[in-house]
Amino acid sequence: MSKVDIQQVKQRFGIVGNSPGLNRAIDIALQIAPTDISALITGESGVGKEYFPQIIHYYSRRKHGQYIAVNCGAIPEGTIDSELFGHEKGSFTGALSERKGYFEVADGGTIFLDEVGELPMSTQARLLRILETGEFIKVGSSKVQKTNVRIVAATNLNVRQAIADGRFREDLYYRLNTVGIHIPPLRERTEDILLLFRKFAGDFAEKYRMPAVRLTEDAQKVLTVYYWPGNIRQLRNVTEQISVIETDREVSGEMLKQYLPEDKVEKLPAVFKGDKDQNRTFSNEREILYQVLFDMRKEINELKELFHGIVRGNMPQNVSDEFYPAEDPRLNQPVPQVVVNHPEKHDIMDADVFEEEENKSLEDVEKEMILKALERNGGRRKNAARDLKISERTLYRKIKEYKLEE
Repeated sequence: MSKVDIQQVKQRFGIVGNSPGLNRAIDIALQIAPTDISALITGESGVGKEYFPQIIHYYSRRKHGQYIAVNCGAIPEGTIDSELFGHEKGSFTGALSERKGYFEVADGGTIFLDEVGELPMSTQARLLRILETGEFIKVGSSKVQKTNVRIVAATNLNVRQAIADGRFREDLYYRLNTVGIHIPPLRERTEDILLLFRKFAGDFAEKYRMPAVRLTEDAQKVLTVYYWPGNIRQLRNVTEQISVIETDREVSGEMLKQYLPEDKVEKLPAVFKGDKDQNRTFSNEREILYQVLFDMRKEINELKELFHGIVRGNMPQNVSDEFYPAEDPRLNQPVPQVVVNHPEKHDIMDADVFEEEENKSLEDVEKEMILKALERNGGRRKNAARDLKISERTLYRKIKEYKLEE
């Protein structure tokens, strides 16, 4: 379908955003809607997976039939079969009358099985039978019944890992996943974050009859670099809290951070899931780049000093004991010269080849990072060194080298 059609779908279902990943997911949903094939919608919790089975149902030939959404994770294991397939009177304690299940009620329509990965293995086997033959048996009955239901399922689980762990049937996965639709997490839709915030702010302003909150420029940066582990659901909750609690309708970055978990504010996605003390917070994307360059420069310098020490027969003062313990007997032995076997020459490698002039831009970056760290820490060098992950001695040397004493 055309982009105009996709925009119409967004307006009809209240979907906000223009990211390529979101548009691709909607496009796939529209393409498979006229067919009867099953679909598996994947994505993290809170990304809005529940909209896509509605899109598929609305644009299908079943649009006038029943649409039933079932949260499989919210139904106790002991009653899930009765809920889905129905039961006969007296089939178990409390079964005082016959009951129709969702698959019988939704005959001719669509069933959305949310959190399908939470289904017990026995229920998965029953579901597989419906997918393959359209047949099911009520709890406590021996009569086979038929149903004509389209199944759309969703999960936030890593299904392949669940299969490997024996928690999900592989044959069921392939039957459900005839077509897969992946909904990207909010952190991969940075162009949509501010749009969503404004939408939610307007909604809550109308709901609570108050002016809508606005974000300052620094607050917008905080919002767009945050990792959003709870995705759209978390953003909506944060917007509602700010709308209700804050008396000032203009929200600054510092105010916004009070509503975000500190250990997840402004993180690089690549290192976000590492150890907490290894993660660093940054005020903007430019500073992230500076820090990466600074770390690279530091590692290059350490390698140079280490090589100097090996070639000249002594170890540099600032080499960590973690790599060269003082009690290592090898440090008391003569260190051989390093010889490079080059096809054309066999000279002893001269350590001075590493004494090339430093890249000017890296010096500027290093200088700026030091100034930023000192500014953030009110000029306290000890704290600045800890922030930069370097020793105080190295920081003092760099301050003197760049004439930053003032």
